[in-house]
Amino acid sequence: MADWIERSDALCNLFERAPAAIGLDTEFMRIDTFLPRLALVQIEIDGRIALIDPTAEIDPAPFAAVLADPARVCVMHSASEDLEAFATWSCSIAQLFDTQIAASFAGLGAGLGYQKLVRELTGVELPKGETRSDWLRRPLSEQQLEYAAQDVIHLPALHAELGARVERRGYSAWLAEDCARMLERARQREPDAQPQVALRGAAEWPVERQALLRRVLRWRDTTARAINRPRPWLLDDAHALDLSARPPTSADELAERSKGQRALRSAQRADLLGVLNAPLAPEELEFIAIPHVPSAREKTVIAAMKEVVAARATELDLPEGLLCSRRHLETLLATARWPNALEGWRRGVLLDGLIALLPA
Repeated sequence: MADWIERSDALCNLFERAPAAIGLDTEFMRIDTFLPRLALVQIEIDGRIALIDPTAEIDPAPFAAVLADPARVCVMHSASEDLEAFATWSCSIAQLFDTQIAASFAGLGAGLGYQKLVRELTGVELPKGETRSDWLRRPLSEQQLEYAAQDVIHLPALHAELGARVERRGYSAWLAEDCARMLERARQREPDAQPQVALRGAAEWPVERQALLRRVLRWRDTTARAINRPRPWLLDDAHALDLSARPPTSADELAERSKGQRALRSAQRADLLGVLNAPLAPEELEFIAIPHVPSAREKTVIAAMKEVVAARATELDLPEGLLCSRRHLETLLATARWPNALEGWRRGVLLDGLIALLPA
């Protein structure tokens, strides 16, 4: 039976004797907002299951202090979005053990879902019925409460088994590095500095137009966060491409060409018009160009790179996707720069083999 926590004093009592490892999960909603709306925090602490209601008048400081203790490990599954949700409650984790990442290093495969991993390691079949539930409603149903508790009750067993398997395989340091990298990304919470790279439709644009698209997309990220509305509500990709390709010259033209953007109100339209028409500064022309569709020759190079990754993955008995994605290979080929995502242990594993394949 899980304890329901909706008062600050009860939250303080929960952490009187917090162990070295605690299990964590969240439920959040992200339908009409940029930031996730934290709806529930599930915690396993020394065999006790507690469900914390962050929508109540409750001070998260005791909880935040426990999470920030570097001597305590927080056990979570596929934690990236949960970490973002925690940040909205002024909480930051010091040490993470992500069971999905651990499963990859343990030889169980990449990207395993929690239900499948629990079944694999414990034999327990978890319910799936509340996956798309409304977690902000109160009171929560008995089915929701049971589902939420199940999300953390098995974390200690997963932590123990996966930790032992990873250690036997000699990958504990690499696992710790990947978990630390995930925490660092969550702490930075900076907008993507090169968002234009994802819009391949503009790959053949002149440098100035790509630079303007980058400026517009960065404005979209900053503004969407400020007004707390989803990016596509403010400016979807199609409109961002259209407006950057042919910047409107008047407010009326912008209003006409941006119809249907429900979060793009008059104040944002005025701001966007300035963004679209201000001259580009010299430093704005220094950016990563949008990768074009690979040519036949480049596809051959990428295929050779994939063979290098596959060979190293086989040698290490690790999933190829854990080492490197095709997207990172395409970025390396297009820019001749080692991707940040492949720093750390991946650099030592892959650098020589991949760099050797870059065209002279």
